[in-house]
Amino acid sequence: MIPSFERVFGRLLRPIRGHDADLLCNDPRLAVAAGTMQLTSPAFAEGGDIPSRYAGRGVGENVSPPLAWSGVPAETVELVLVMQDPDAPLPRPVTHLIATDIAVDSEGVEEGMLRPETNPQIAFLPGSLGRIGYEGPRPIRGHGPHRYVFQLFALARVLPALDDVMLPELASGMAGWVLARAVLTGIFELI
Repeated sequence: MIPSFERVFGRLLRPIRGHDADLLCNDPRLAVAAGTMQLTSPAFAEGGDIPSRYAGRGVGENVSPPLAWSGVPAETVELVLVMQDPDAPLPRPVTHLIATDIAVDSEGVEEGMLRPETNPQIAFLPGSLGRIGYEGPRPIRGHGPHRYVFQLFALARVLPALDDVMLPELASGMAGWVLARAVLTGIFELI
């Protein structure tokens, strides 16, 4: 059997990975003391495999997984959720989701609710590929396991209107206002 071009290409790129330092949760401007916030999913455990149902186009159903959170500080006025892949063979992590204006009294999101058409109460900003809303895992076949890092931030202020803002501008707007943060990492690989 002849391996696919994508698989061969993925194997050649396997040693090339992004950097954890460039994840939004590692931005020194967003540092906070150890908080009490928790971020979990009933679909996968911390460090566990993300089910293929939640994988991106052409691989899975591209449905966002259910997420649950707790321990949001009482003084929080806005929640922000970001999902990034730090293992992509690029200079910076690929951003698969930016969701802002999440209600502070919410305790999570149900499966499939991280898209503008299914949840108009949340504001969505474009990810790395310019797509709005959740874009599931879709690593290069043969590149090895990729980590998908869901990052939840509790803010002490409401972000200004952020139409078509990208991640660097979002981070600047959040700087100095993060009360707590939580991280959930899932793994996905295409062999």
